Amino acid sequence: MKFKDKWLACVSFGEQTFRTNVSNETDKPVWNCERKLLLEKTGPRVARISVFETNRLSKNNLIGYCEINLLDYLTQDSDSDFGTFDLIDPGSSDKVVGCVCISCNVEDPIETEKNFARRILSVVDYDEDGRLSLSEFSELINAFGNNLAASKKEELFKAADKNGDGVVSLDELAELLALQQETEPIMNCCPVCGEVVEGGDQLNSLIHLSLCFDEGTGNQVMTGGFLTDKQASYGWMFKLSEWAHFSSYSFGLNSGSSASHILVFDRKTKRLVEELIDTKIVLSMRTIYQSKIGLGLMDKGAKEILQSISERQGRQMNTVESAKEIPKFVEFFKDQINMAEVKYPLEHFKTFNEFFVRELKPGARTIASIERHDVAVCAADCRLMSFKSVEDSLRFWVKGRKFSIQGLLGKEVCSNAFIDGSLVIFRLAPQDYHRFHLPVSGTIGKFVNIPGCLYTVNPIAVNSKYCNVFTENKRVVTIISTAEFGKVAFVAIGATMVGSITFVKKEGDFVKKGEELGYFSFGGSTVICVFEKGAIDIDDDLLANSGRSLETLVSVGMTLGVSKKKPGSEGLPNLENCVLRN
Repeated sequence: MKFKDKWLACVSFGEQTFRTNVSNETDKPVWNCERKLLLEKTGPRVARISVFETNRLSKNNLIGYCEINLLDYLTQDSDSDFGTFDLIDPGSSDKVVGCVCISCNVEDPIETEKNFARRILSVVDYDEDGRLSLSEFSELINAFGNNLAASKKEELFKAADKNGDGVVSLDELAELLALQQETEPIMNCCPVCGEVVEGGDQLNSLIHLSLCFDEGTGNQVMTGGFLTDKQASYGWMFKLSEWAHFSSYSFGLNSGSSASHILVFDRKTKRLVEELIDTKIVLSMRTIYQSKIGLGLMDKGAKEILQSISERQGRQMNTVESAKEIPKFVEFFKDQINMAEVKYPLEHFKTFNEFFVRELKPGARTIASIERHDVAVCAADCRLMSFKSVEDSLRFWVKGRKFSIQGLLGKEVCSNAFIDGSLVIFRLAPQDYHRFHLPVSGTIGKFVNIPGCLYTVNPIAVNSKYCNVFTENKRVVTIISTAEFGKVAFVAIGATMVGSITFVKKEGDFVKKGEELGYFSFGGSTVICVFEKGAIDIDDDLLANSGRSLETLVSVGMTLGVSKKKPGSEGLPNLENCVLRN
């Protein structure tokens, strides 16, 4: 590292994060910590290593990170298991702040099973012959604390003793544990730490159990149980405040209303990440949106005050003085704003709003299947929720009691074809690139302005049963007429501090997916796309995360779904009553 401090490192992989111990004060920390991870073909492949300085009372400070594609690393030609990686400054992707050395190797799943069997066999193998008699086997089953398995000890022993020699060998025990853990688990919880073991996830269960039993490598096992590196790195003062406020660190249906941390699933890295938001803002939003009293105050004139504040703040962000806020903003979101993608350097922007509606460099976003108009793409850099129907959205996400497609689109635009259609919500946070793009190719229809409030689009408000964010906020609706998806309703919704929605296309324009459609001025904001019933097959991973009430972090141009219409199914004449004439 560039300076001396007390350091800790976190490894984030998928929906799990692990942390090392804290080093002594040094510029060359050595942790000698390890963790086994399950690398699957369809699962996460990128591990993020984050290094924090810890000499802070309230929180630890992220100094550098690196991201490693484990599959690429493990399949490269190398004579060594060790690799050295540069640690990147979270505020500047071209600045190196140190380096980290790791060792990474592959263990075959069968070997994992045998290692675990070997470890637990040694616990009850009193005569140390490497085999278990019926009495030793019975004692092992009793130790697992499963009453059903304990009542079937002799039956399980016979099943394990494949060769009928009256004892259970290491290989026989490993095979029994693997088979039973998948079909009828012998262990419902880890006998070491007491954690519940998921029966359906055989290999991860064995990895957990083998680590708890300590395989004797001499290295310390990294501490788990965290969802993000920020959670894993927090200092004792923060943990105390967390306990005092009883806030939860989780995701799901109630996370928007009860948690002070918004967690989203990064589609690119397949990892949980934490959305940065000021805790004072969280508290104020809870006060307003999660209580009848708060919304009652909104009904008694506070809406007009909020509107006035938003307009005034918008004017302020257009002044030359506002430019001094840009470096502070970039620093606060330093690991979520990539300045290397931005078209112009910071000194180019004369006001904060100029920076807020910043353009990206050409090619910064790749449009998936650009030549295929039957593939829809994501319309914004955002947190995405998608649902096959409005009913699903009400069950998993939108809690406003009066939410409906008719209310969202308005009488002038809404048609019966949209009523039972699919719904995709693109939520932009303040740190995001705030230009929105076209999800499909087609012809732009009339732009319909619907006046309304400027509620926040944060999940704290969206998950509230006391207000109807999407149907009460100021918004602009247009219809995109397509050959592949039929009509697609595109709704740009204003939010707190967003007084301006600007479009760069006009009615009647033929547009291609991925092209810029418009932008939001200062604040958070949302785009909603409504597809006609049966028009689109939304990508499975997006639907699965939404079914867990978990937003997916996506970028402009990523795949959204595929048209259900078969090529050539449109425009064919009905020949049933055709009459031929000379």
